[in-house]
Amino acid sequence: MGTIQTAAQRLTFEVVPNDVANDLIHLTSAGVSVIVDTSCGAPVILHWGEALPANTSLASLRNAMARPILHGDMDVVAPIAVVPEHGSAFAGRPGLGGHWPGGSAWAPRFQPAHVEHLGQSVRVTATDMVAQLTLTCDVTLEANGVLLARNQVTNNGTESYQLEDLSLTLPLPAQAEELLTFPGRWCRELHPTRVPFETGALLLENRRGRTSHDHIPLLFAGTKNFGEWTGETWGVHLAWSGNNTMLAELMADGRRYLQLGELLHPGEIELEPGESYETPEVVATYGIGLTKASQRLHRYVRSRPNHPPLSKPRPVLLNTWEAVYFNHDTEVLKGLAEAAAAVGAERFVLDDGWFGGRRNDQTGLGDWWVSPQMYANGLKPLIDHVSSLGMEFGIWVEPEMVNPDSDLFRAHPDWALTTSGYPPVYGRRQLVLNIAHPEAYAYILGQLDALLRDHDIAYVKWDMNRDHVQGSGRDGRAGSSAQTVALYALLDELAVRHPNVEIESCASGGGRIDLEILKRTTRVWTSDCNDALERQTIQRGASMLLPPELMGAHIGPVHSHTTARNHSLAFRSITALFGHLGVEWNLLTLTESERADLATVIALHKQFRPLLHGGDVVRFDVPGGASQAQGVYSADQTEALVAFIQLRTAPSLTPPPLRLPGLSADATYQVEAILLPGQERLGPGRRQPAWLTDGIVLTGAQLAVHGLQMPSLDPENGLLLHLTQVPHNFDARKS
Repeated sequence: MGTIQTAAQRLTFEVVPNDVANDLIHLTSAGVSVIVDTSCGAPVILHWGEALPANTSLASLRNAMARPILHGDMDVVAPIAVVPEHGSAFAGRPGLGGHWPGGSAWAPRFQPAHVEHLGQSVRVTATDMVAQLTLTCDVTLEANGVLLARNQVTNNGTESYQLEDLSLTLPLPAQAEELLTFPGRWCRELHPTRVPFETGALLLENRRGRTSHDHIPLLFAGTKNFGEWTGETWGVHLAWSGNNTMLAELMADGRRYLQLGELLHPGEIELEPGESYETPEVVATYGIGLTKASQRLHRYVRSRPNHPPLSKPRPVLLNTWEAVYFNHDTEVLKGLAEAAAAVGAERFVLDDGWFGGRRNDQTGLGDWWVSPQMYANGLKPLIDHVSSLGMEFGIWVEPEMVNPDSDLFRAHPDWALTTSGYPPVYGRRQLVLNIAHPEAYAYILGQLDALLRDHDIAYVKWDMNRDHVQGSGRDGRAGSSAQTVALYALLDELAVRHPNVEIESCASGGGRIDLEILKRTTRVWTSDCNDALERQTIQRGASMLLPPELMGAHIGPVHSHTTARNHSLAFRSITALFGHLGVEWNLLTLTESERADLATVIALHKQFRPLLHGGDVVRFDVPGGASQAQGVYSADQTEALVAFIQLRTAPSLTPPPLRLPGLSADATYQVEAILLPGQERLGPGRRQPAWLTDGIVLTGAQLAVHGLQMPSLDPENGLLLHLTQVPHNFDARKS
């Protein structure tokens, strides 16, 4: 995972001789086929997409896909291997870059060594005797149809090898004519953006030292005008929490490919004799439409051993940040905890400001002990009070950072991830702490271990608020890759010592959202923006990769402190329901009526929590762009919860009917509207559709084909629909 290894970890494989009879391997699962050609050195994916019959002639497939040799071209057609080679005449971006001292061996050409095949996994080992390198490529098709792949290069020489990059490449068919990316910024993450896949290259790079708000390493390609339920769709994600690069290229010869990898700074990785570098894992999905493709990703994520089980519901939490900011007062916090428990919260999270000399965002980072000025009797009285109310206690930390105004920095300025000889560039008056430095690592591990050992803490909100800028390790080399590996090691060690403590990944909101960090955490903070209108787009983008139980979604105050918009409780609630629900609001300022309304919403979330956190996420294409709809279907399609959202005014006064594909066509469904507190008025209509009050019974086929007329809604408002399967002879008039 973007790390140097002295010995490759190996699975147990059956070794198959690499001869003509065995150089094509067919992996198939869950309606997806992957055909791997192992004859070329680095393996070549001949087909990744719709399932092919088990008896498909693989030799005929290869012959059918053979390309002509044209005038003005080379005498060979270099394949788009998982590591394409400039030395084999590949005209795109090579998959491996590096050289020996003096610059030699800069364009290796690998030859097949052996193939290992077990079930739905293939490992191909190839060597270059001239360059003295070994390449190992792993391809696995999971039971849910998700493709996992990674590469590794090993230095077999007697000198150090300067590695510049090692990526993983997947070819796409000619019909993949459009791309969907997810650019963003702080408080505006994950905005789906569609562009044509035209001749040339689309390059997305991140040098911030974390996954980043700008370009989450997620990209979809699809047939022209592919939608949520239509068009072939291929999606790729780089499971890595540091610098990364993604390339989508349409070559002059008409071939298309995607390439993903860790972005390495100059000189960052130098392989000594016998050392290996392994790429981060690429997670890839295929489906007819974005919804089906992302559902495969969700099933893969939910199948991983660290994923929070459905048997342990995701606790509704109250986070103190937007309630008190840095104004910590134990009695006020106890009152806030009482109010939180009264409305149904199950976890109380104490945010920034509890430690060292931390009175604002410019001091104290690195001093991870309870502030005696703010908590004269320590945290125990507050924690005990929270526990007595039946809630878990959580706490905020930012262990990868240090303020110059801190005891830690004054004692160890050399532990900062800076470059000697240059004045550091500050962000929020803080620097990155070089946790790849053994002593700094041991110090932070000791501080966090003591915090969790000495207090009844069930949950840690792990923040990271500053980019890596000119960050060099002790040897003067760029340190972002080593920092990321050290972060993983730190989280892994804390999990061993405190296996029952859950950790949230937060990085100024959505700055660290990826599937590698989620091997060690139980949710991500999707955005620092609690504005429900912004969140509608942010959470829709995040749902392309993550199921709802991993996405932190909070009901914030009426007035958003990041956008200055005001929103009703109903709109804030219908937005936050479809995630891991939290509240970030000073409940002590609410009226009794407002608290009762909030309690109603939290109870509604708990009612539907098994469906929301165990069902299949669905999204719908709504014409016009002024509204959107998404929801969750139960796995057996007997129940659904769907939100129709009016984002803004539209040219037409009446929204279009909402069509809901994907339900059992022959089944019959009772459709009812759930009105949230404050939704006495939905919109400007004098008379809304009768089904809003009476409900309606429709078949799955009807819901997919003609749909259901939506009411007129005010902008920044929504309607919650509950669907339940009923017997065919069900009479709605008697219900």
